[in-house]
Amino acid sequence: MSAVFEKPPVWQRAVPMLQGFDGPLAFAVFLLACAGLLTMYSSGFDHGTRFVDHGRNMLIAGTIMFVVAQIPPQRLMSFAVPLYAVGVALLIAVAVFGITKKGAKRWVNVGIVIQPSEILKIAMPLMLSWWFQKREGQLRPLDYVMAAVLLLIPVGLIMKQPDLGTSLLVLAAGASVIFFAGLSWKLIIPPLVLGLVALVLIVIFESDLCATGVRWPVLHDYQQQRICTLLDPSKDPLGKGFHIIQGMIAIGSGGVLGKGFMQGTQTHLEFIPERTTDFIFAAFSEEFGLVGTLLLIAGFIFLILRGLAIALEAPTLFSRLLAGSVTMIFFTYAFVNMGMVSGILPVVGVPLPFISYGGTAMVTLGLGLGILMSIAKAKRLVQS
Repeated sequence: MSAVFEKPPVWQRAVPMLQGFDGPLAFAVFLLACAGLLTMYSSGFDHGTRFVDHGRNMLIAGTIMFVVAQIPPQRLMSFAVPLYAVGVALLIAVAVFGITKKGAKRWVNVGIVIQPSEILKIAMPLMLSWWFQKREGQLRPLDYVMAAVLLLIPVGLIMKQPDLGTSLLVLAAGASVIFFAGLSWKLIIPPLVLGLVALVLIVIFESDLCATGVRWPVLHDYQQQRICTLLDPSKDPLGKGFHIIQGMIAIGSGGVLGKGFMQGTQTHLEFIPERTTDFIFAAFSEEFGLVGTLLLIAGFIFLILRGLAIALEAPTLFSRLLAGSVTMIFFTYAFVNMGMVSGILPVVGVPLPFISYGGTAMVTLGLGLGILMSIAKAKRLVQS
């Protein structure tokens, strides 16, 4: 006699997939997503279908987050080497026969046109976390050197395209893994001091370094011009300095409480370039003022602190390093974008997470959030 088992309803089968989701992290992302939709509606309502597309991109990112969250960290570790190898191979393909647009060779056609550097934003922390996991308990100085080589290969290929913004994000993601893996402060402080001294010297000798005909080694001409424009945007107020000047005017004109939703003059009179993408923070600050800006920054701080808490409580070294580096990606996105719009960092193509328009960046953010949710879920399963 065969027993008949009733199939549980769909909602009961879905419960295990929802269990383990980190509530505080999800709440922080929800608030930032709401701020993004509000700002996009104001700054992009007359910009085609930007608002609708932004909402669609958020849904895609949310779906990716949900799917990735179901993958255990141990399974994620198995993707590290193949994903890194494919990413580097595609970067080499870009250098050899890539597609050039607006003077930059960043894309390659593999049946569809893709930008391989985006893969490395996630592949890099995965690879280095795997590297240190395999050497847990037996780390030697040479292991850190090898990790640096693994990091510098893709960073160098991305800078050659050139793409300073993405190379900074990949560098930050990889460097944070090396730091969290236990790199000695004795090796970290000297480069930081040298970098600080270099910045001071650049500011002091700006007039000589940025004189006509002077070329800096390593950097491309446009990268040098961005730094010189940052130091003195008034030299070319209607050209290269226009973005920085208009961004600072918009932020300052918002005052304490802002001009109000959809009342930003700099935004709606189209003085702010790229007001729905890289410079959307200026539009937000103009309409919601200092109070709104502080609340937005508080939202990002909470997101970052929650990500670091997940990393701290993760059950394995791989999970801890991966969660920490993914969290630092969010920090780098927000810090660099706000810094460049505020005039304290050079203008690079880095969007503001959940606020700026952009499908590729949103997919990367969804992957990162899914990884954090997966690690948080694994931690709770271990505790139970």
